[in-house]
Amino acid sequence: MTDRPHGPMRKAASLVLLGVMLVHGPAAAAKAVGPSGLPLPRFVSLADDEVNARTGPGKDYPIRWVYTRRNLPVRIVEEFDVWRKVQDPEGDEGWIHAQLLSSKRSVVMVGTVRELHRTASDSARVVLRAEPGVVGTLVNCNGRWCLVDVQGQRGWVERDGIWGVLEDEWPN
Repeated sequence: MTDRPHGPMRKAASLVLLGVMLVHGPAAAAKAVGPSGLPLPRFVSLADDEVNARTGPGKDYPIRWVYTRRNLPVRIVEEFDVWRKVQDPEGDEGWIHAQLLSSKRSVVMVGTVRELHRTASDSARVVLRAEPGVVGTLVNCNGRWCLVDVQGQRGWVERDGIWGVLEDEWPN
């Protein structure tokens, strides 16, 4: 995986990012709505093979890094005009133009090798094993399990083994 130089999800130096905070406090943040009318935070994916993440919301801001992995899930945490402040699976943040993001939902495997099961059960047959960093399409979640499609093969994986789903999405 070569999302950025120096490792699969290289950490960048911390920078102060400019943006507009819409809502303050942890309780309010869960119910925030951005200027687009869509909820914040929310997950989307990268729509292109090469996506610039900038230090601020505009083309005049320097490029912080370039993502080179279409469909990588990112969490939108702020909006400003046509710019979205996103957080990647490692927690790094940058501003991306909305046209370079897709509403297609994806997830990335985290931690250790994950077993994808035929049904949403620990005792179900394992249909696929996926290494950390593998990206799949999110189909649905049912409580602690999510159905994921990885290159045409579907299986249920425990929610804590993936990144790309909010805790309060599909609770049951």
